[in-house]
Parts: sequence; C-alpha cells; structure tokens
Amino acid sequence: MTRNPARRTALVNAAIEVLAREGARGLTFRAVDAEAGVPTGTASNYFTNRDDLLRQVGEHIHVRLQPAPERLARIARARKDKGLLVQLMQELVDRLEQDRAGYLALLELRLEATRRPQLQESLTKTISESLEENIRFHVDAGLPGDRTTVVSLYLAMSGLAVEHLTLPEVLPTSTLDDLIVALVDRV
Repeated sequence: MTRNPARRTALVNAAIEVLAREGARGLTFRAVDAEAGVPTGTASNYFTNRDDLLRQVGEHIHVRLQPAPERLARIARARKDKGLLVQLMQELVDRLEQDRAGYLALLELRLEATRRPQLQESLTKTISESLEENIRFHVDAGLPGDRTTVVSLYLAMSGLAVEHLTLPEVLPTSTLDDLIVALVDRV
C-alpha cells in the first residue's frame, strides 16, 4: 500500500463526495480517481478493496464533521447553561449544512452497512466512539444534563438533520432555530 497521508486523505474526501452524489453503487475506484483528479488506478494503490475504502470513509467523515479545536476551547470558557447548549446544536446544524456531502455520505454508509457486516461493525465502532466522546465532552465541560441528555439530543438532532439535509422543504429553515430551542428545552 502506498503511504502518502495527504494523498490518502484527498482520496477519502473524493470518495465522500462521490458517495454523497452517486450513492454506494457509484463509489468505484475509477470514480474516486476522477473526483480527486488523479491518474486512473491511484485509489487502488491506497485501498486494499472497496470495503477498505468504505471503512476509511466512515472513519474520516467524523473528522470532517467535528467542531474546530478553537471552538472547543471557547466552549470551555463559556457559561455552561441551556443557552450554550442551544448554540452548540445550532452550530452542529451549520456544520452539517456546510458539509452536506459529508452527512449525506454518512447516511449512504449507514444504508450500505445494513448489507455489509464488516462495514456495519466498523461504522458501529466509529459512531459509538464518537457518541461516547460527545458524552464525555458534555459531562466534563459541565454542560446541563447527563448521559441521557446527550443521547436524546443526538437522536433528536439526527432526525432533524436527516429532514433538513434530504428534504429541506419539510422543515422550513426559518423554523430550525425554534425547533432546536424546543428540543433543548424538552430534553
């Protein structure tokens, strides 16, 4: 396997774009090469097979979707109240909107994982670790609520994100902030 971390990341990012646009059936090494603008055959030098590519995409999507380190530092200094929690959920929606392809690719991976046991195992591990990290951060930062609060918000925000990013006319953008406030209040 070729070892050029920057090239591998570029190929994984290209795969995310292809997956979001074409779905799992359209995700081929040739499509990834074309999206990344590299010579045909490059992706096959970086990934053992399609399952390896899907696994690495699943791991990298979470890197793309997480908040910037400087934002995490500001959270540590902010007043830990319900208002901050609302702001964090609004910022989450903003990040997902800015990387719509990343979130749509994650949805595609979830569907593909129902048919591929190894991908399901890998994606379950990645998402479980991410959720546990979110719970740890929430509790350690002193944000309102507990583990159940974080899991409830995770589930509620996942549903909101699916609606907003796949069928945006279902929930008008003008109501998103009010919905987020209501979700935080009720959780």
